[in-house]
Amino acid sequence: MESGLAQLQELWHKLTLELRDIFDAHGVCSVVAYEIALETNTTTVVGVRDPQHPFFNVWVCHPSGDMQQQRWSQHQAAFGPLIGEKSVVYTRKFDRPAKELVNSELWQIPQHGILSVPLPYPAGDSPMGKTPPGILALIDPDDTCFLTADNLAPLATMLTTFMDRAFLRHHIDRQDVEFAIVSDINYALASKLSLRNIFHQLVGPVCSALNVEAVSIGLIEPSNNDIVFVDMLLGPKLRDLDPIRLKQGQGIAGWVIENGRSLIINDIDNDARFYAEVDQQSGFVTHSMICIPLQVEERIIGVLQAINKRDGSFAENDLRLLQAIAGPLAAAIENANLHSDVIAEKRRIETIFASMSEGLLTVNADGYITQANDALMSILTGGQPAALVGIQAKKVIHLKKSSFARFVDTVLASQGESPQLADDLCPRKSMVDCVPVLISGSPIIKEDGTVDEIILVFSDLRQVREVERMRDDFFHGIVHELRTPLATILMYARMLRGGKAQSQEKADRFLGVIERESDRLQKMVRQMLELAKLEARELQRSQEPVLLNPILAEILPPLADLATEKGLLFRQRIAADLPPVFGNGETLYLIFKNLVENAIKFTENGSVAVEAHHLNGFVQVDIKDEGIGIPAQAMPNLFKRFYRTQNAVERGIAGTGLGLYMVKENVENYNGTIQVDSKENEGTKVTVRFPAATV
Repeated sequence: MESGLAQLQELWHKLTLELRDIFDAHGVCSVVAYEIALETNTTTVVGVRDPQHPFFNVWVCHPSGDMQQQRWSQHQAAFGPLIGEKSVVYTRKFDRPAKELVNSELWQIPQHGILSVPLPYPAGDSPMGKTPPGILALIDPDDTCFLTADNLAPLATMLTTFMDRAFLRHHIDRQDVEFAIVSDINYALASKLSLRNIFHQLVGPVCSALNVEAVSIGLIEPSNNDIVFVDMLLGPKLRDLDPIRLKQGQGIAGWVIENGRSLIINDIDNDARFYAEVDQQSGFVTHSMICIPLQVEERIIGVLQAINKRDGSFAENDLRLLQAIAGPLAAAIENANLHSDVIAEKRRIETIFASMSEGLLTVNADGYITQANDALMSILTGGQPAALVGIQAKKVIHLKKSSFARFVDTVLASQGESPQLADDLCPRKSMVDCVPVLISGSPIIKEDGTVDEIILVFSDLRQVREVERMRDDFFHGIVHELRTPLATILMYARMLRGGKAQSQEKADRFLGVIERESDRLQKMVRQMLELAKLEARELQRSQEPVLLNPILAEILPPLADLATEKGLLFRQRIAADLPPVFGNGETLYLIFKNLVENAIKFTENGSVAVEAHHLNGFVQVDIKDEGIGIPAQAMPNLFKRFYRTQNAVERGIAGTGLGLYMVKENVENYNGTIQVDSKENEGTKVTVRFPAATV
């Protein structure tokens, strides 16, 4: 008895000395099995279930010190009945069912029986509750073995304490690793603003940390609340698949989003919520899954799924790890979406900014330019908008009459109003080549009500000024055109009434003047009526073929006489067999009469020539003169209503500015074209082309 007690104390002493510096569960189990086997001269088995997998780690040590470490499945171990005893028990081998004896690795070892104690011990009462279920067993102990049912229990309690410490250390080490993984993932996510980069940054570390086959992210589509798995991240074979889409509430992902709760499912086939068509569509086979909601504040934006644990089943620890990643992931996705929206809005604003016809300029509170567009640069005689950024606006914008810096201060202090300033913008300080502009300014007000930037819009008024000049010239021309014939008619009418026409010949001459001036007035009225019809689109294209030879034969002789009376050389070369063109005879008459009259009117000396011929399916008529010509700057406005060139106005040549406008409208009304080539003081050539009619 005393010898057995001494042996027990010696065993306790050895185990205490050896185990005090061992913090690894495998090391603890190995030392315990080895020392007990040697001290008791009995085969010893220590078996503990793996915390992460459904098998037992087993150490079998023989009295010789020969150690085998193995992994047994639950069926191979058959530890269940022994653990269930919850106390020290001796079990005879042949009291076990035959099937268990055949299938169990444990029961292949003894010849007679096993003395066992469950771990942890006392059952469910370990100091830190970290030791997973297992057993400490002696195989076929004989009468000389000092470990008996009475003293094996205290030894199991000591072993449980060291096992608890080892598993606690393992748990802490695992938490450190998981914390490092979560920290690395969070750091990586914080620096990503692209959804695709976020997905690919996440998948590798999560798959490695959780030991899973795949990770997928489903996001809620705001327009219809569908869940869209844009990138399944399941490997190269699935990269070309169309996005997988679930309806609201559909599948496990839909349930998680609707309920706002995480799920661990280790047997997908037995869960009715699983949507099997996803596997059918992708070709991927799902066995197990963790699915957690991705939440930003109170709003769920999608789900994060870890799919198919490679070895064993998902546990609460896996869920905690995935949940630690979910928050930063949701924030990163939200930031990426916001960034994408901001970039899209920025590009939209930049497109609007660049494509506006008005000049745009943004200036900060210190007066420095922050942005400009091409339209402003064209007003400032060219250059790239980027060249203005960072320059003080007052050094670039020079106004002829006002202070630009004072106007900027006015806009900064305007509190939401939009002040305007009309002035001339001068590209240089020399105040030459100035452009009339209307400047509108609007402050950009921040949330706190302060203004640190303003937008300035420069509207080019050159077109407006030109229209105003055209309007004034038109009214002056109309007054002149009306006043002269009316005065002439009135004068000759008074002369007739006063009896100044003493002979019939003189009276006829007076009446001829009145008739000619009345025709002139009637022509002006008719021109106005035709203009009104053109504006109202009442003139329709006629499909009647018209021959130009008779029209030109009627127009040209009296105009040739008019040119000769003015001292001009008049030449004409008209092909005798011009093909017909579609149109209206009266309109075509007015087109060519107007053009030839213009050539004569604007030619002070020299020649006027009219040529007509058939060329490549078109009838072409050229009217050339050696007149005053057209200034280059007037060419873009030549066919506008009421427009008259400055050189014609300065020379006092009468006109309404409607002739060429009506000619162009009528020519294009019959699918024709008109082209003008001219140089100031060198003459003008007008070319009119009509498609030849196929009768």
